[in-house]
Amino acid sequence: MHNWDDLRLFLAVARAESLSGAGKALRLDPATVGRRMSRLEKDLEVALFVKSPQGYALTSAGAQLMERAGAVEQVLRGASAAQAQDAGLSGQIRVGAPDGCANYLLPQVCAAIGAENPALDIQIVALPRVFNLSRREADMAIGVSAPTAGRLVVRQVTEYQLHLAAADSYLAAHGPIGDLEALRAHRMIGYIPDMIFDRELDYLADLGAARVPLASNSVSVQVNMIRQGGGVGVVHDFSLPFAPGVRRVLTDEVSLTRAFYLIRHADDARNARLARFADLLNAGLKAEVARLEAMVEREG
Repeated sequence: MHNWDDLRLFLAVARAESLSGAGKALRLDPATVGRRMSRLEKDLEVALFVKSPQGYALTSAGAQLMERAGAVEQVLRGASAAQAQDAGLSGQIRVGAPDGCANYLLPQVCAAIGAENPALDIQIVALPRVFNLSRREADMAIGVSAPTAGRLVVRQVTEYQLHLAAADSYLAAHGPIGDLEALRAHRMIGYIPDMIFDRELDYLADLGAARVPLASNSVSVQVNMIRQGGGVGVVHDFSLPFAPGVRRVLTDEVSLTRAFYLIRHADDARNARLARFADLLNAGLKAEVARLEAMVEREG
């Protein structure tokens, strides 16, 4: 096996599928990364990548090396975690999440974890799509459905509730919404239909909405459009404490339940450091959803 520094660079290129992506992740000049990869291929006397304008794709030999190098990486991470066990969590952990969770739940949960672990750097990547943990886009991810493919470890964190909601200003201007039939006369706010990345998010289709006059791929943008009196939309109950002047409507007719899942790569299953963080994240998210939803119920 080659020296770890070369393997570290190799893993970065393999996961980013480009020199520029690897260089950005490692804070190295892409040309330097390219020279190191050329040297590694020369030393090993085998082609590790197929280079093209689209990027760097692994050869069969490269795929074998990636598996072996990944195993070394896990051993080293495990050793570092064991050394830091008594001192609290440290280093960097990156969490991928859909932006509703990232905007309304993860900030306070991760702030609390960070306060208890001052040597830990937590990065939240908020993107409206499924994360690729095999490419190490994140150390773990929050999903709105449980993936069935890939070498992943998945556990359900908590269920959460969604309801239709509108701003007081909108209801004052357009009148109360008495039933689902009356809803058809109101402007709907929701996801851009062709950018819905998970079937669990296609709320308006289930309500029979044929048109979405105000749409965004971002949950927080949708909530802000509702706050501005733009129309009616489906919102997470846990977002409502952050949206004063917005109230739930037709709660008896429309009440949706979804769940968050904590997703990790199977290779990280024995990583004590990531396991400790995952436990803290799981407990924090569960408690925060319960707290925020209870606030909404108390307010009606």
